[in-house]
Formats: sequence, C-alpha cells, structure tokens
Amino acid sequence: MPDTGVVTNTVPVEARTPFDNRGPYALLAVGVVAAALSARPVGMGRTEIIVSVPLVAAGALLQVWWGRVKRRRPGPSRTGVCLYLLRWALGFVLTWLNPFFAFYAVAGYYTAARELPRRLVMPGLFLTAITMAGSEVGGMPPHGLVLWLGFFLVLGVNMGLVGVFTRFAYQEQERAYVQAETIAELGRTNAALQQALDENAALHAQLLVQAREAGVADERRRLAAEIHDTIAQGLTGIIAQLQVVTNTPDEKLAREHVSRAVNLARHSLGEARRSVHNLAPVALEHDGLPEALKKTVAEWGERTGVRAGFTVTGTVEQLHEEVSATLLRIVQEALSNAARHAAATRLGVTLSFLGDEVILDIRDDGRGFDPLTLPERTSSGGFGLDGMRGRAERIAGSLTVESEPGHGTALSARVPLVRHDN
Repeated sequence: MPDTGVVTNTVPVEARTPFDNRGPYALLAVGVVAAALSARPVGMGRTEIIVSVPLVAAGALLQVWWGRVKRRRPGPSRTGVCLYLLRWALGFVLTWLNPFFAFYAVAGYYTAARELPRRLVMPGLFLTAITMAGSEVGGMPPHGLVLWLGFFLVLGVNMGLVGVFTRFAYQEQERAYVQAETIAELGRTNAALQQALDENAALHAQLLVQAREAGVADERRRLAAEIHDTIAQGLTGIIAQLQVVTNTPDEKLAREHVSRAVNLARHSLGEARRSVHNLAPVALEHDGLPEALKKTVAEWGERTGVRAGFTVTGTVEQLHEEVSATLLRIVQEALSNAARHAAATRLGVTLSFLGDEVILDIRDDGRGFDPLTLPERTSSGGFGLDGMRGRAERIAGSLTVESEPGHGTALSARVPLVRHDN
C-alpha cells in the first residue's frame, strides 16, 4: 500500500460529531463578540482591531476549506495536521491581540484526537494549552515575573488535566474497540452457527428421504417374510389337511381335518389382514404420535391380557411424519416380540421429548434373554431387534437393548427431534 502520510491510531477514532462541523464557527463567533465587548477594557487599540479582522476572516475561510477536505478524506492526515497547526497559529495570534479570542482557540482541545495522528495528539494539545494559559493570565506576553510564574503554573495545570482526560478518553476508546470486536466476533459466530444449523436441517431432510426409500424396501422384505412365514405356511397346512380328507374313508377323521383346515384358513386370513394393515401406519392418519402410541399400547394390552401403560414426558412436539412412523413401527415390533416371547405380566412405554431428541423406552418384566446369544438376522428378512435398530439408524438414531434371562427386557430408541414440515 502506498504511503499516504496517515499515521494509523492504535484505537479507532470516534466518528465526527456536529461540533466538528459547526463548533469552530460558533466558538469563533463567540470570540469575536467577547473581543469586541472587551476591546477597551483589555487595551485593544485600533491597530490590533485592524489586524484581527483579516485573521477572523481567515479563520472562517479555514473552517470552510477544512470541512471540504474532511468530506473527501476523513480521518488524520498530513493535510489535517497542517490545518490544525494553521488554526492554532490563528488562535494564538488572536488571543495575543485579545485574551477573549481564547474561545476560538479552545477548539484545539476538542478536535486534536480526531484530526491528528496519535503520536501528534499530545503535542497539539500542548500548543493549545499554551494559548489557553496565556489567556488565563491576562494575555500574552505576561508582564513581570509573577505573571510568568503564573503562566507556567496555569500551563502545568492545564497539561495535567489534559493528560488525565486524554488517558481516560483513550481507555474508553479501547473499551469501545474491544466491545466492537466482541460484537463482530459474536456476529460471525452466530452466522457460522446459523449456517451449520441450515446444513444440519438439510442433512436431516436428506436423511429422512433416504430413510423413506430404505423403509419401502424393508417393508417389501418384511411383507415377503410374513407371507412366507404365515400365509404361505397356512396355505400349505390347509392343503395337507384337505389331502388327508380326500384320502381317508373315515368321516369322523375327515371332519376333524376339515375343521383344522378351516381354522388354518381363518388364521391365515387374519394374518393377511394384519400384514395389509401394517403396510402403512394407519394409526397416524388422524392422531399425533403420542395419541397413536397410547391407543396401540392400550389395544395390545387388551388383546394380550398384559397390564400395559403409556407415558409422555417433556413438551410434546409435532414430529416429522418419518420420525413418527419410525417410532410407531419400533413400538409395534417391540409389542409383537413381547407377545411372542416375553411372557410378561407388565409392560410400559415412555415417550420423552428432550430438547433436540426424542427417546422411546419400552420395558417389560418378562423372561428376558441374553442379547449376545441372538442369531444374526436371517435372509428371510425377519424384523426383530435388528430391524428396529435399522429403523432407528436410518434417521440418525440408535437403539440399545438391556436384558437378562429372568429379569425382563428394556429397549431404548433415541432419534433426532425433527419437527413436522409446516
């Protein structure tokens, strides 16, 4: 970067205020009025008055030019340093002619930090303090030793006060700078966090789409397995019973086998209806997940005679349909497994909404089992614990199993809380 002659401050300079634009004009006007009213008491002669007129005009023109320069090039610069020194010189001479022109010279105190590089601020303030001290002891030059001593005393006091207030001003600027940096960093952090949340939401949406596609394939395998394990087996049994009927002359035996065939047909019909019913979570068509789970658990308890209960904790949220369907399927499969294998007397289902995740707990007091001894998932597509775990993992969740022979079983599914698309 080329040298522009600007010495950068270590802290940001405050923005220009209305005083920077209009204040010097007002102070010059006050100085002119005060000097005119005090011309005779302070001994201002005709020559001093004639000299002061062009100096006052020069001060006004200087402020006009300065304003134009600042609009083009704000901040400290070499031009600003020259203009500051020129204004100080005008103020010093005017104050020499009449001490009340110090009203104009005092502008140097208020503009030094904005117009000068930091290394020149204190020298600029010192020059202004010389002008003000001369005015405060009755005008320049002091007459006599006492006034000279008073001049240096007043100058020292002025510089002491200037040093203290300047230090406080820089400390305040530094605090403002730190606060501004902190706010900017927080803004950047919030923007990055929002971007991460947006990306996370997009990933969740993509994950749910993939879970839906994988769920379709799993439902097909499940239905094929159920047809093979229930309906197909039932039809095979019916055929076997009817073959016995056609090959036996014993009417009593034939009626017995026909009765068995009818029972097998009814059972197979029931299994076919159940399989069709389970193709889609009908329970979620009109109810939210908590209501659907409550009805599912209650109906299962009435059908099996097991004392079953359902509990909801936390603030209920309207979940994305894929999350609701997954949790409902997990409960249905867990209840089916409990009815087939657990021989439980009590079963409890708890749905917990915890901030950014949903936890589904299913516990029974049945016979339990050793999870390490479970066989791998069969090629027929059985949907036991492995199937429930797969459902949870497809929506970025997990399934844990705790069980011990004779001490019941506890299942816990944790999935992200993805809200329903409005």
